[in-house]
Amino acid sequence: MVIYNVTVKVETQIASEWLQWIMEEHIPDVMQTNCFFDNKVLRLLEVDDTEGPTYAIQFYAISKADYNRYLKIHATKMREKTREKWGEQLITFRSVMEVVK
Repeated sequence: MVIYNVTVKVETQIASEWLQWIMEEHIPDVMQTNCFFDNKVLRLLEVDDTEGPTYAIQFYAISKADYNRYLKIHATKMREKTREKWGEQLITFRSVMEVVK
């Protein structure tokens, strides 16, 4: 199993609206690609929230091939939609992990 993790630092003034958007629009759009079978949204604790909260959105793929298909076909469009909507009001960091046990 592969976990595609997107960590996002969101500016305080948009945090509530962004969280609603991520849950109601963005995650459903990503899941409709059929590259992932599940997802989780987590809020990071014990981090500096002075400028806004930090979230980790995790998408679970059965295989690296499914994740690669997402990258090749869908990722650019999803990232562009996010940039168009939120601009520079958030900072994003992506990582990919393989479940070992």
